[in-house]
Amino acid sequence: MNDKITILYIDDEPINVMLFEINFRKLYKVITAQSAYEGLEKLHSVDDIKIVLTDMKMPGMNGVEFVEQAKNLFPEITYFILTGYDVNTEIAEALNSKLVKEYFCKPFNVPKIKKAIADVFI
Repeated sequence: MNDKITILYIDDEPINVMLFEINFRKLYKVITAQSAYEGLEKLHSVDDIKIVLTDMKMPGMNGVEFVEQAKNLFPEITYFILTGYDVNTEIAEALNSKLVKEYFCKPFNVPKIKKAIADVFI
């Protein structure tokens, strides 16, 4: 039986997807998507996703827009944003409204993300 927490990581940059998988696959079951639309498909097709980490800047739909849609459909999942940029108004509002639990800067800090995920389950 696999009792690892299932995480969905969404990023349109293949190198970031690869780095995330390398850093987190020993601790978690990592599912990936390379667009917000693919992320929504994965949420519908994979039953046990508990955590979603999504890039902010992606073509078609940004991270906050993705979380707004996903959280309406899957409110029990905890959502995080990653960004290579400073926090903007949209991210600040998502944090203040509890749409997302936390945001992380790229390049991502592995221990910080592991702690944030662990904190969800305490």
